[in-house]
Amino acid sequence: MYTIKELYEFINSRAPIESKLDFDNVGLLAGSKEWQTDRVLLALDVTTPVIEEAAELKAGLIVSHHPIAFSFKKANDDTIEGKKLLKLLENKIAAVCMHTNLDAADGGVNDALGLVMGIKDAVPFEKDRTARIGWLPEPTPVPELLPKLKAALKTKGLRYYDSGRPAYRVGFGSGSCGDHFMDAVEAGCDTYITADVKYDLFLAAQELGVNLIDGDHFCTENVVLPVLEGWLKEAFPGLELIISKKHKQIVEFY
Repeated sequence: MYTIKELYEFINSRAPIESKLDFDNVGLLAGSKEWQTDRVLLALDVTTPVIEEAAELKAGLIVSHHPIAFSFKKANDDTIEGKKLLKLLENKIAAVCMHTNLDAADGGVNDALGLVMGIKDAVPFEKDRTARIGWLPEPTPVPELLPKLKAALKTKGLRYYDSGRPAYRVGFGSGSCGDHFMDAVEAGCDTYITADVKYDLFLAAQELGVNLIDGDHFCTENVVLPVLEGWLKEAFPGLELIISKKHKQIVEFY
């Protein structure tokens, strides 16, 4: 058995909370550091189905990417967040949430995303470490790139703008990283890949002649769960690690 403190401190050593963005809420968000467990459930989000899954599996800890909530005002059953928090505590399940600090971490979300997309020599943006710039192995027309990305991300669909330029120098940021689009353009990228792309950003891509691809929030971040599994498995050989079967891409395409 391992204490929640041991597990949390190890994860924090790989993705220090000091590297989170100011708005974020990360760390041990539910439970006691003194609780013990030998089973951990990994998920992108701490949803009610994921909490129920953890309870069924008798997992004493959920490690997620997204926080249960960005701010706690009430811990009662009047809110979705409050209900989830109560359910965790009723089942004696701790929750460690590592968000923008895991985006920024070496080997974290964005590095995992770059690897699955086949992007080489990726480096962090100068602005902050929550996005990357790298290269495809060769210039690739967008229509040829799309099926490869769709398969790599295991997404049901891609939203995109094709400028007509081959994709080669690529900026990318997992989840909602549209704010880095202009940073990518200024760095000479011909292509930017992220998620939650707004209409105005597609218009900007058209005006600037830059390829823009929306790979879905869940799918651009879910790639980190096998990484977390590997980190924890190496550090804690006696720990059982389970990737959630209850979390999934919830957006459908008609």
